[in-house]
Amino acid sequence: MPATIDDTYAEAFRSIYASVLITARDRYWLDKAINASTGNASSTILCDCEAGLDRYVEASETPDNRPGAIIQFHVPRFHKDREARLERSVLVRVSQNVMTCPTTTVFNVLPADGSWYASTQPPKPGAKWFPLGRKTAYFGDGHQFTAERFERRCWVVPILSGEFVIERRCGFADGLMGGNLWFFGATADAALDAATKAAAAASTVPGVILPFPGGVASSGSKAGSKYKFSIASTFAEYCPTLRGKEGITSRLPEGVMSVQEIIINGADLPTIVKATQAAIAAAKDTPDLLTISAGNYGGRLGKSFIYLHPEKQPAA
Repeated sequence: MPATIDDTYAEAFRSIYASVLITARDRYWLDKAINASTGNASSTILCDCEAGLDRYVEASETPDNRPGAIIQFHVPRFHKDREARLERSVLVRVSQNVMTCPTTTVFNVLPADGSWYASTQPPKPGAKWFPLGRKTAYFGDGHQFTAERFERRCWVVPILSGEFVIERRCGFADGLMGGNLWFFGATADAALDAATKAAAAASTVPGVILPFPGGVASSGSKAGSKYKFSIASTFAEYCPTLRGKEGITSRLPEGVMSVQEIIINGADLPTIVKATQAAIAAAKDTPDLLTISAGNYGGRLGKSFIYLHPEKQPAA
């Protein structure tokens, strides 16, 4: 019997995000670069950004005809210094985790539509970017130089293994963070199996990332804390082991013994809606999964709603 799908919505909030294409000699080194550059980037509760793999790109579709992957980096838009935060995050992660990974090259991706951004042309009207290539290339200690590579204006950095090539500019655009689904299981395995299936399905949708480990968050949080130094904390009303504790009004459905969550960030609302519905379809028939729900704050956190019942979703 399929799980009950709550008549509710997830509440996403605005971000700005950058997107880069990494290429490498083979999938082995490509995956090493992806994992290193998107590590420790699950949640901006304490991480500098939220980052993850958007999608792999076939060698026939990359500028240098090598295996590639597009990754995204998000920071919340509510930060006044959001552009500086995003630039710093991308610079640190690319320079310290991609340049150091053997055989890699970095190209820019125009965040608005996913097309390659050719730095030999003027920026599109309204396009925003930062000089990722130039700042990364300072590692060259004066030996770095600009050159056209693969029909793009790039910085070239001499390194011990040869050269590191990175496109001059990194574009960024408005995005969304915080799309989510909760999986209520009669057993811990049921909740995790459902979330795992959901994460795998959502990740097939181009334009989204699932920043938590394996796409799944086992310690879903609420905004705020009893401690002044913390902006988020455990969602006590949904913790199975706190059911019945004095002072706790449990909000868990009857029979639920475990809850897992997935978080979906992406380019825009329609993309996250598509990923959400793919996740629900993949997970709903998991044995012993009781309910699929989502977290929201009544519009206090964000104004972009992703309805679990697709007929409730307003037309874009």
